[in-house]
Amino acid sequence: MHHTASGRSLSELVEQHLPAETKNWFSQKIRQVASEKSARQLYLAYSLCHTKFKDVPFDASKCNDSVLAAFLIQREANLVEVGRLALLVNALEADADFFVDKIVHLIQMSDSKELETILKYLVLLPEAEKFCWAAVDALRTNISTVFDAISLNNPYPSLYFNDQQWNQMYLKAVFIGSDLSRIKGVDERANEDLARIISDYAHERWAASRDVDPLIWRPTPNYLQGVLLEDMKRLLGSSDIAENRAGALCCYYSQLQDAKKLLADHQDLVKKIESGDLTWSTINS
Repeated sequence: MHHTASGRSLSELVEQHLPAETKNWFSQKIRQVASEKSARQLYLAYSLCHTKFKDVPFDASKCNDSVLAAFLIQREANLVEVGRLALLVNALEADADFFVDKIVHLIQMSDSKELETILKYLVLLPEAEKFCWAAVDALRTNISTVFDAISLNNPYPSLYFNDQQWNQMYLKAVFIGSDLSRIKGVDERANEDLARIISDYAHERWAASRDVDPLIWRPTPNYLQGVLLEDMKRLLGSSDIAENRAGALCCYYSQLQDAKKLLADHQDLVKKIESGDLTWSTINS
């Protein structure tokens, strides 16, 4: 998607769901925040969204921007979240120079639920790159819902993290057992350091007779040399079907001929890849 959301579209979407009195309150707060450049009004309204909107059903498909609607549906957005997002976007559109620091303070003072909202929709904020520190800081959290908000179904890390930050996020997701299929941009953000670390991690698990999530190998295809090439031989020779599939996918999408040669005795898997029956999304099915 284009990863933008206008304050007007968000405000109109929220207001469609509200009874008259609450709609008037929200519209007034949006205007006050923008016209008065009031951090106090922003913080107050942001907090009160939970009280005002928490029991109101929400239908993201009513959004007049179909791409934004799809994004909100994928994120399982609720009205509290979209109301808060509308406040932040409208404030930044009104005066980014003034409100960036105020939103930084808001993030620093947020409770975990408020922080989740900001992280889930960080990519939609104007000048979203200015808030990368908040996304990186969330990688250190012990609160799984906060980590999931930035790491899963979220395009922000793949767009704005450097390799070190990306690798940190990916590996923590592996360590805590996150659903790796929900991380966006894995193919695009593959890098040699991550491929090496994945191999090291797998060897540690194998030495302890522990399983390795076959999805972990997805970033490795273009680095299948030396130890990693041997890892592919192990996967393809495994008695575990999901590991066979992972090895086949890595070798098939590799640009390295030595990796492709390993598929000679696994044409059944190659045919499934070519037909679209075997993908990273279907590897465990």
